[in-house]
Amino acid sequence: MSHPQEGTLKFQLRHTPAPPVDLSTYRELNAWRAILYRLRLIGQEADRYEGYGFGNISQRLPPFEAAPNRRCFLITGTQTGGLPELHAEHYAIVRECRPEHNLIVSEGPIKPSAESLTHGSVYALDDSARCVMHAHSPDIWQRRGQLGIPSTGDDVPYGTPEMAAEVARLFAQSDVASRRIFCMGGHEDGVVSFGRTVEEAGAVLVAWLGRALAT
Repeated sequence: MSHPQEGTLKFQLRHTPAPPVDLSTYRELNAWRAILYRLRLIGQEADRYEGYGFGNISQRLPPFEAAPNRRCFLITGTQTGGLPELHAEHYAIVRECRPEHNLIVSEGPIKPSAESLTHGSVYALDDSARCVMHAHSPDIWQRRGQLGIPSTGDDVPYGTPEMAAEVARLFAQSDVASRRIFCMGGHEDGVVSFGRTVEEAGAVLVAWLGRALAT
């Protein structure tokens, strides 16, 4: 079982230092990140996952007609899980996501999250997706079978081309596109939600958490 060591990048990264974005444009994304932190779906705790930070969030950027591997998105930076509040310097922009080459091309004041390949894969596979949330919820993850939530293979590590391929498999072989949530079988407590808006992605995650707690 892989632990969510958010600082461990498993892909090749071509990162260009650049000024931070104007975060006032992304207030909703940053607000939802704060909500997930307060719900302990994102964070860093000594008694969870060997003390490593966990969870990340992203929002797709225009142009929305871009080719799948060039669908840009703003994403929380590596090793930011433990911060109660994020500021502009804690976000990076992913310009290209190429799982077939295990490559991420990014820019910003910080390197992007180790889960960038997974976020990019969702955006490439779902034209309508505008936000992806990667949280850690033992309540959802442990009940994924009972809840019927699609799940990646138990032997597939996070942040890898293999995980990207598993996401593609779920889109091809399950109802993940309509459920807008899946679990990461080989990534302890890992859950990914997505939506046509930031609010929808967050609402999907919280709704499934409620269902899990009621099971």
